[in-house]
Amino acid sequence: MSYKTLLVHLDNSKSCAGRIAVALDLAERFEAHLVGLFVMVDPVVPTFVMAQMPSSAIETQRAAAREKAQAAIEAFEAAAEKAGRTVEIRTALSYLEEVPETLALHARYADLVIMGQHDPDDDGTMGEGTVEQCLLGAGRPVLLVPYIGARPGFGKRALLAWDGSREAARAATDALPMMQQAEKVTVLTVNPKKGRGAHGEEPGADIALVLSRHGVQAEAEAMTVRDISIDEAILSRLADEGADLLVMGCYGHARLRELVMGGTTRHILQHMTVPALMTH
Repeated sequence: MSYKTLLVHLDNSKSCAGRIAVALDLAERFEAHLVGLFVMVDPVVPTFVMAQMPSSAIETQRAAAREKAQAAIEAFEAAAEKAGRTVEIRTALSYLEEVPETLALHARYADLVIMGQHDPDDDGTMGEGTVEQCLLGAGRPVLLVPYIGARPGFGKRALLAWDGSREAARAATDALPMMQQAEKVTVLTVNPKKGRGAHGEEPGADIALVLSRHGVQAEAEAMTVRDISIDEAILSRLADEGADLLVMGCYGHARLRELVMGGTTRHILQHMTVPALMTH
């Protein structure tokens, strides 16, 4: 198994250059075809407003959208040329509320999707809700790159957040090509369940053994926390390990519960400082 088609989302954010660097790096590692996608937002004007607005105003907005797309595409092509790689360019036109669906549709034609973390201080990045909807709807693993960027050659020390769930199992499989290249993979189980049908006598050991059969240098580790949340424990362990890649399943609970109560996935999305490969 390997990644042979990569899709990177392009936008006009300050962090897009770092995301492109990650995508080009991965394309080099896996000898993969790299696609850059820019989604242009088509302006929506209510009918009663349209009657009083000159048609030139709408065309001006569309022209501005095309200029933004061209600027992002040119930056992508320049970075690819410098890296000595040939890339594919795609543009899509979408209404604002349909952007997540458009991104998810294109994602299904790739092995791995590279997107950026929402930056609350940059209007050029995707909204937090758009990122979440893409994770839920893509049907493909998504590598989220922090807006602060990623260290060169990231992925040498990976942490797999393991809770035995369907989502975690899918993430472990989807991340195999990257974990096979890692020098060390820590399989972390936080507050493991005890008893029949739980995580076993040594939590994480079974999945670590499965990964080792694929050539992954995996070690199981379990920790119990009482004074901090699971998401905080994962972020803390990432820092302690000096890990530069997080692998985890996302949105294991019902969507409504995640929205109302927050949840591990949302906290990680907001506070991640290393690339995170996530699968729903």
